[in-house]
Amino acid sequence: MRSIFYSLLSLATVATSLAVDKSAKREATSDDDWEDKVPDTIFNGQTVPAMKELGTDLGEAISHGNWLVEFFSPSCPHCMHFKPTWQTLYEFYYTSKPPIRTKDDGDDDNQDGLNSFTRYYDFKIAKVDCVAFRDACVAHDVQSYPSIIQFKDGKEVARKRGAQSLPDLSTWVEEVLETIRPGSRVKGGPKLPKIGANSVETGPATEGEAKEAEAVKESATPSIKAEPTKAKPTPTKAKSTANPSGISEPLTPERFQEAVTNTLEPWFIKFYAPWCHHCQAMGPNWSQMAREMQGKLNVGEVNCDEQKRLCKDAGVKGYPTILFFRGGEHIEYNGMRGLGDFIDYANKAVTVGAGVPDVDAAEFKKMEETEDVIFTYFYDHATTSEDFMALDRLTLSLVGQARLVKTNDKELFDRFKIATWPRLMVARDGKPSYYSPIAPKDMRDPRKILTWMKSVWLPIVPELKSDNAREIMDNKLVVLAILSRERSGEFTTAKRELKNAALEWIDREEKTYQLERQELRDAKNLRIEEAEDKGDQRALRAAKQIKINMDELDRRQVGFAWVDGTFWERWIRTTYGIDVKDGERVIINDELNHRYWDTTSTGEPIRPSRTSILETISKVTKNPSTIPSKSTSGAFKGFFLSIQSFATGHPFLALGMALGLVVAATLFGRKMRRRSAGYFQVGEKEGFMGSRGLGKND
Repeated sequence: MRSIFYSLLSLATVATSLAVDKSAKREATSDDDWEDKVPDTIFNGQTVPAMKELGTDLGEAISHGNWLVEFFSPSCPHCMHFKPTWQTLYEFYYTSKPPIRTKDDGDDDNQDGLNSFTRYYDFKIAKVDCVAFRDACVAHDVQSYPSIIQFKDGKEVARKRGAQSLPDLSTWVEEVLETIRPGSRVKGGPKLPKIGANSVETGPATEGEAKEAEAVKESATPSIKAEPTKAKPTPTKAKSTANPSGISEPLTPERFQEAVTNTLEPWFIKFYAPWCHHCQAMGPNWSQMAREMQGKLNVGEVNCDEQKRLCKDAGVKGYPTILFFRGGEHIEYNGMRGLGDFIDYANKAVTVGAGVPDVDAAEFKKMEETEDVIFTYFYDHATTSEDFMALDRLTLSLVGQARLVKTNDKELFDRFKIATWPRLMVARDGKPSYYSPIAPKDMRDPRKILTWMKSVWLPIVPELKSDNAREIMDNKLVVLAILSRERSGEFTTAKRELKNAALEWIDREEKTYQLERQELRDAKNLRIEEAEDKGDQRALRAAKQIKINMDELDRRQVGFAWVDGTFWERWIRTTYGIDVKDGERVIINDELNHRYWDTTSTGEPIRPSRTSILETISKVTKNPSTIPSKSTSGAFKGFFLSIQSFATGHPFLALGMALGLVVAATLFGRKMRRRSAGYFQVGEKEGFMGSRGLGKND
């Protein structure tokens, strides 16, 4: 019996072991299936694993090695358009071979999950979904999508905003790889695949060799055309001599005049004091930016403790002050002081030295895919050098704001209905509007043109941020949508409704503007006709001299914007008493009078819908508004602000009430003095304050 018992126990143990082994295998298989839910791709005949998507592990992942990370949003159209380019870049470099194979590479390129290229350069490409992992994006100050950031051992090295072309990205990667392994990259850059392709076409190894081969092929083929081609020649771009050392050059008055004032070379210059804590904190980012701008943009610095007169002449009133110079003109940089912010601005500033670029219809269409605001100067054969000189003076003020281009392309003339030259237009989100003065002297007045540009250089519906809040909110009524990126579906719908409302309101205002302008013209013509009928030459001259100035009309400007209600939750709650967690809302803000509207005429909250917004705006813009407003200030301050608002809207009535109060106060004061005088003198021997009385004493 005992032997039978032991035999049964042994069989049970074996069965249990087999069951555990099979269960473990099933779990492993299940885990493997879970990890492989994103399919691999094939490029150049090699298997490429799915691109690594970082999230909560972002900080730990990038703490070692070199990384190029895209921060994107699935609801961003620019990101979706850029997605194939980023994937092609990843597949191309993942399957690239390093110039030197180390003994550790072995025969299997994918051992340890890393191919030989990745191990050789310690370089990886990844992405972060900012909707799923918002905290990771906020931690790196990502404010626009897509944004691409280069990291080295956890520290940000460079940043680019917006969709980039594959050649531009490859140039960036090649520079990084050359820094990691000097002398390891092929001059001229590698030959790149087409976007979305799964291989690189056979042929020359580099782009430079491909162009040389094409040139040799063309020279070997006899020309059979008798007429010369009319295509514009592409001049060879001279290599920039700016900032050859990659440093922020200390400037003395003599050097400043020689290199900055007496030339048209662009300079990015900081004015600082050694004891200034903000200057010290900014120093490393400024120095790194100067290294990134080597051969691209001149970077300098002025020590205001040593060069007091130079700083005074530059108008420096605080430290640090950062100015961008071109010759004797300059503008102040008021952006953020992170490395990526400096580099982004500097890259935009580089183009100033090249003047206003000339574009054709195809180039303009491509530019519309990445630029929200484009100023376009239309010219013809009769446009003079004086006109172009006036245009070039505008480029400095537009750095970091919008693009300025010029064109004489007939296709663009037809598209935007241009019939007089020169003409200036701005395209915001594809919607054109025009600088109304067209006289030659008006087109050569940079000050007036710049004033107009500042009024239209924001997108139609910009995002409200700390660096543009004053520009968006000041001196206008602003329809501000409070949205949340966390609810992606509602977020996309609300932005679309807000933009539709903005476009329709702009169309209404444009029609009203044209109608009012025509009424003024008709009134002028009536005066001229009346003077001609009477034969009154004096009245006729006066009527003809009447200028139609639309700027004199009292028109309250209305702007549109949206704000991230989750990121700015505290400010929105304390200012407007709104919590975005309760749903998307819209307020109409009047910053000048410290008031706002958050309900429709029926008392319902303003929702981000075209109908709700447009109905409410038409009632709010009336004078006085037919909907009661709320104050963004305290009750006491709000009382005086309401009086100020009333006086502004009804100046004559307010003046009459003020005079009435003064008269009433004067009469009341006289009456009180008579009463007080009788009281102190009747039956008293001593006057007020113990002096002798004025009456007779018996």
